[in-house]
Amino acid sequence: MPASNANASGDANGSAAPARRKVPGFLLPVAIVLGLVGLGALIYWWLVGRFIQSTDDAYLQADSMTVAPKVSGYVTDVYVGDNAVVKAGDPLVRLDGRQYQAALDQAAATVDARKADIQAAQAGIQQQQAAIEQARAQLQVAQVSARHAEDEVRRYGPLAKTGAESGDQLSVLVSNRDQAQATLTADKAALDQAQARIADLNAQIAQAHAQLEAAQASAKQSQLDMQDTLIRSTLDGRVGDRTVRVGQYAQPGTRLMTVVPVQSVYLTANFKETQIGRMHAGQPATLHVDALPDADLHGVVDSFAPGTGSEFALLPPENATGNFTKIVQRVPVRIRVDADEQTRKQLVPGLSVTVDVDTRAGADNTSHAAADAHHG
Repeated sequence: MPASNANASGDANGSAAPARRKVPGFLLPVAIVLGLVGLGALIYWWLVGRFIQSTDDAYLQADSMTVAPKVSGYVTDVYVGDNAVVKAGDPLVRLDGRQYQAALDQAAATVDARKADIQAAQAGIQQQQAAIEQARAQLQVAQVSARHAEDEVRRYGPLAKTGAESGDQLSVLVSNRDQAQATLTADKAALDQAQARIADLNAQIAQAHAQLEAAQASAKQSQLDMQDTLIRSTLDGRVGDRTVRVGQYAQPGTRLMTVVPVQSVYLTANFKETQIGRMHAGQPATLHVDALPDADLHGVVDSFAPGTGSEFALLPPENATGNFTKIVQRVPVRIRVDADEQTRKQLVPGLSVTVDVDTRAGADNTSHAAADAHHG
């Protein structure tokens, strides 16, 4: 009986004691690995991560050219199709230029007419010079005749008084003298008129020259209008947003298509104002283009906008009125994209990009500058 009681008591005590749980053996290595990963992440953040400024508010852009005519007319030819590659100087669209050709021909005829007027006036001057010489010679003859008639009257006058000559003869001589004087006066007036005609012809030549310049300017404008009927590309790129069709009537300034210089795309990243304190031009950037998930591109910070995006909005905010709620502003930052030719063929304006800018480059200089400014 005592032994049985002892065993029963021992079983009861043993069942009452809690069983010891064993820790799985794989948790310790996992904990060590997680600790090392966390330590590595902390070290990376301290050495690199805290200097990286990121934003996903970034899009590829290009300085596209809107193709529009300078003159009006019906479209007769369209030389490019949608998404076509064009070079600077390639023809894009031609307008009906018959009316401009007619205006050009008329302007050219006007130029020829004004040149003919100048030549006619110059020939008239030469002819008038001959007329002046003729009038001067006639004047000299009239002067000689007038002097001779005056001498005859002077010689026969005393004779007629003494009766040596008849009074009728003296009357004839006096009449001849008066006629010679009248002829002399008329020839003087003719010479003055011939000389005045030279000034008139010179004025006509000056007027013809002015008319010629006006006609040449009109012809030049007609030539420009004729040239503008053929619309050419002013840059290399690809055709997009083509709306022009043959037979369409185009007004000056009408959008016909857009030429996009896809080879010169750049990135505009809108960073928060709290992110640009250590950023400056020349810092490297890593670009993650959504359309190219397997490729990371590189770029360089090129420049900063002279104001936040809200400053250039159509309706900028007016914070001096009403209740004020502070909103973090964003500053557009232009980033130059470094990519090979094959990659650039896949980059088009409007693609979304995530940007990481490494601000370690020049971070010490920025800190020193800020410290100097604070002490100053």
